[in-house]
Amino acid sequence: MNIVTFCDIDKGLLDSKNTLEVFGQGHTGEANVVILDINSIFDYEENKADACADEFVSIAIIDDESDYDAFKNFGIDAWIKRRDIDKLNEIVDLVQQRL
Repeated sequence: MNIVTFCDIDKGLLDSKNTLEVFGQGHTGEANVVILDINSIFDYEENKADACADEFVSIAIIDDESDYDAFKNFGIDAWIKRRDIDKLNEIVDLVQQRL
């Protein structure tokens, strides 16, 4: 699974079978999964066409309810609370089943 992140995350959160790229640092433009947070929402919105495959799933990391309210207008597919970030790989596994 090709994953691009628009925010800083620990690579150790994801299985080694996945390819993790950081947007703006040599991304291929073929991401199946995008990971972003509230601080990167506008970078994501402006650059998702360059960073992602035709079909992709977006996962937003939220810190509080106001983040969720902001994200819901951007068509985000999945959310994870930052305090539950250690379960990120579980969401990616579910996404893999969908694609």
